[in-house]
Amino acid sequence: MNNKEIWMSKTISLDEAQANLKDIVHQLAPGEEITITENQQPVATLSGIRSKPRKPRVSGNCKEMISSLVEDDEHLEDFKEYLQ
Repeated sequence: MNNKEIWMSKTISLDEAQANLKDIVHQLAPGEEITITENQQPVATLSGIRSKPRKPRVSGNCKEMISSLVEDDEHLEDFKEYLQ
């Protein structure tokens, strides 16, 4: 049985799973399940983890997280040519 046939059938034998576990895990889609059988009986289920949707980025999210203890424009002198 070639690798394509392993993931297309949602059930594989324990021997096939042992021989190809790394490839099976890397090709497992989120939410997809593969049943592993031994002697034609299901013994385990391998399932892909569903990723949680990421919160959208918000402009200004870190506003006011950094504060300067001293009001000092002297350090800006080195950047004068870039600030014009």
